[in-house]
Amino acid sequence: MELAQNYNYKIVKQFAVATVVWGIVGMLVGVIIAAQLAWPALNLDIPWLTYGRLRPLHTNAVIFAFGICGLFATSYYVVQRTCQVRLFSDKLAAFTFWGWQTVILSAVVTLPMGFTRGKEYAELEWPIAILIAVVWIVYAVVFFGTLLKRKVKHIYVANWFFGAFIIAVTLLHVVNGASMPASPWKSYSAYSGVQDAMIQWWYGHNAVGFILTAGYLGMVYYFIPKQAERPVYSYRLSIVHFWALIFTYMWAGPHHLHYTALPDWTQSIGMVFSLVLLAPSWGGMINGMMTLSGAWHKLRTDPILKFLIVSLSFYGMATFEGPMMSIKTVNALSHYTDWGIAHVHGGALGWVGFITMGSIYYLLPRLSGRTEMWSTRLIDLHFWVATIGIVLYIAAMWIAGVMQGLMWRAVNPDGTLTYTFVEGVKATYPYYVVRFGGGLLYLSGMCLMGYNTWMTLRDRVTATARIPVLAAGHA
Repeated sequence: MELAQNYNYKIVKQFAVATVVWGIVGMLVGVIIAAQLAWPALNLDIPWLTYGRLRPLHTNAVIFAFGICGLFATSYYVVQRTCQVRLFSDKLAAFTFWGWQTVILSAVVTLPMGFTRGKEYAELEWPIAILIAVVWIVYAVVFFGTLLKRKVKHIYVANWFFGAFIIAVTLLHVVNGASMPASPWKSYSAYSGVQDAMIQWWYGHNAVGFILTAGYLGMVYYFIPKQAERPVYSYRLSIVHFWALIFTYMWAGPHHLHYTALPDWTQSIGMVFSLVLLAPSWGGMINGMMTLSGAWHKLRTDPILKFLIVSLSFYGMATFEGPMMSIKTVNALSHYTDWGIAHVHGGALGWVGFITMGSIYYLLPRLSGRTEMWSTRLIDLHFWVATIGIVLYIAAMWIAGVMQGLMWRAVNPDGTLTYTFVEGVKATYPYYVVRFGGGLLYLSGMCLMGYNTWMTLRDRVTATARIPVLAAGHA
């Protein structure tokens, strides 16, 4: 006779709390560097506080600390609940938590000191990169080991997305991370010239594709149906969405290198695959939205559902804008401008941020034995403050980006530039101030979430949930 067993909620709770804490830290650094762009003297002439040192700290904190801690928390929760088994190994799961926090703290120390490989989203030097690989392999063992010992025959689609995210990140990290150490904190890429650029943006765009898209779609397919209390609109579409997205995303990276030394045919392939990406992306967005069929009235009273559904709106917007910006004629205007910043943050703040916040708000009460968060009103306030912040941020950067592109390409009848570069910087200044205001609002919302989390978990009790014991022949 099989003994009843509990799910491992401790590790989920640890990662959920870490998500909130690192979200506040990462967004605070973002607001600081946004302020420095408007008022450069704010670096106080301290090398560790300069924009060049803090900007990679910001991106690493929001992607790898806030973002991936959220993915650890949700994937560990979802794989247990949908497979009806406890995690493959509690000790290995604990190692992923403490190992990942060590990675994050190493980044907090080394990046302000200037130790960097200079590769977007892959700045961390080789000793930390090795630790990342070790933690990630253990993560894969825990996740796929749990799938292997599942009690149900079917693998739910959310786990397909989480699994693809784990496998793809392993491949991306190992290939792009290949480097030759020159000292304990300095290394050189194994690739050179345009090949290095191509490998970097194959990695860089697929970090967006598999961390910031596939992983969070795993959240979409679990938490939206659960919160809406409705089945996924089309399970068949979710499977088509998965395979189409996973295949197409891998080849879109060259659109980051339009009008560079990369061969023109390679740039064109990146553009074509980027345009094709629109179909599976919008298929997934529509599938998530339509899951609310018959339950749209819940948006009036359920702020968690607001986060989850509005995140899909931003996902749809970002996945339309990205393919459009990959078209060479559009890219000729947008490249190197703040339009790119608007695009990235529309996806990061609206899509990644909101789906993560909604999912964590769903988890926290269940992890603490409560029926709901300490304050539903604070969740609603967080939603509106953050939404206004996003709109201010991306609208300011859209306007600034298009203005920059037009100013840089304007020429006089004799062929000379109409505007100097510094005139473009001066014209951008008011939009940087608005961007700072929008970021400050978004950070304020994250602080509200931090307070709400503290009040919800202040008794420090972790809930327990029994794993269903299936009858013989059903395991």
